[in-house]
Amino acid sequence: MSTSTRFDTKIAVLLREDVEPWQRLNVTAFLVSGLGTQIPELIGQPYEDADGVPYLPMFRQPVLVFQGAKEVLKAAHGRVLSRALPRAVFTSDLFATGHDDANRAAVRAVGTSDLDLVGLAVHGPRNAVDKVLKGARMHP
Repeated sequence: MSTSTRFDTKIAVLLREDVEPWQRLNVTAFLVSGLGTQIPELIGQPYEDADGVPYLPMFRQPVLVFQGAKEVLKAAHGRVLSRALPRAVFTSDLFATGHDDANRAAVRAVGTSDLDLVGLAVHGPRNAVDKVLKGARMHP
């Protein structure tokens, strides 16, 4: 696939700008893992090097990472829900949990409008994802 390939869909992560750099990396990794589990066509074929050593498959297209203020994230969350696009969320409460069951319980304990979002991943048609991300800017 050439570098000029234009995909019909977009994978994007939106991070809250006031989160520490190490947290941004961790949040991004957690968020994109959710998309791959629910949208198998996003995953390409396994890799193999010239010596025949196999490697796991990865996304077939780039993941674009954006950032914005807390308000931008909240608005994007509302737009992604209204468009019913595949999404994953990461809340500030998840920084204090230690395992998957606790993560799910922490999200389940808070109503949709009260989630303290620090990250959001979304996949969908390019135009729809662009609308969800309105007000966000590319992560440096």
